[in-house]
Amino acid sequence: MTVTIYDVAREAGVSMATVSRVVNNNPNVKPQTRKKVFEAIERLGYRPNAVARGLASKKTTTVGVVIPDISNPIFSEVARGIEDIANMYHYNIILCNADKKKEKEIRVINTLLEKQVDGLLFMGGAITDEHIQAFKTATVPVVLCATTDESGTIPSVDIDHQAAAFDAVNLLIQYGHRSIGMISGTLQDPSNGNARYLGYKQALDKAGIPFNENYVRIGNYKYESGIEVTKYFLELPNRPTAIFVANDEMAIGTVHAIQDAGLKVPDDISVISVDNIRMASMVRPQLTTVAQPMYDIGAVSMRLLTKLMNKESVDRSKVVLPHEVIIRESVAPHHS
Repeated sequence: MTVTIYDVAREAGVSMATVSRVVNNNPNVKPQTRKKVFEAIERLGYRPNAVARGLASKKTTTVGVVIPDISNPIFSEVARGIEDIANMYHYNIILCNADKKKEKEIRVINTLLEKQVDGLLFMGGAITDEHIQAFKTATVPVVLCATTDESGTIPSVDIDHQAAAFDAVNLLIQYGHRSIGMISGTLQDPSNGNARYLGYKQALDKAGIPFNENYVRIGNYKYESGIEVTKYFLELPNRPTAIFVANDEMAIGTVHAIQDAGLKVPDDISVISVDNIRMASMVRPQLTTVAQPMYDIGAVSMRLLTKLMNKESVDRSKVVLPHEVIIRESVAPHHS
């Protein structure tokens, strides 16, 4: 049997209104009454019902978080940032994986909204018209996290992915590389895939290096696809002297595939990527990579959401956080 607020009131010999005040930390209760109510709660094992409480206050103090994949270290770090700020502001989190699959994303968004969350943080793939439709029908604020929508209508927190890729490829060019391969994410993915691909092209363009179709291949962000694509590059008659990889996990596959072929990183081929997951400094040679401030992206987006939920004024609803090139050991000058 579920213990109700009514049982607690009877046990403590007070009105239901008094129990409600105690549970909701209302100061207008005498200390001895408060003590009596807490003892009754303890004895009966009463747990306030967040949903019922939400119906009364129209607030559940719960935030829904849609994330592509919690097993990906990048997203788990964002989730950590979200969680820490949520705790500070006394919000609970419901976390759902949606695998960057549109149908699943839309379904999860709707499920969370049905659960009466007070706000929604969304990390995912491309923001389509259907996503925007789902967000628009929501009566609660939505913030995009490590994701941006091209139309700029929805508040977001991210880095400039094109600039990050440009800086990575530019570093290779400064080191004298001109045959530069790219392992891209899917080009349908606006931030990681397409924006990073545009940054790659922009850097080549600026240096007057002709674009070579054979030097761009699509991976799926996973270690294995880094290995696959790298094998393809190694079999080219004029293989690249450097490879820019759209994320660290694939880049680690790239480094291993080069080493398995009996070649050395960076002596034979340089490798640079984007993300700066912990693993990037655990492999040998340690990866030179462009760091995204993942924890901060999570923390800043949660803070932005709290402001929107409390209807506070917000200076900027599109926040772009700085990225940084972390020089380690996987890039070396190219001497032709």
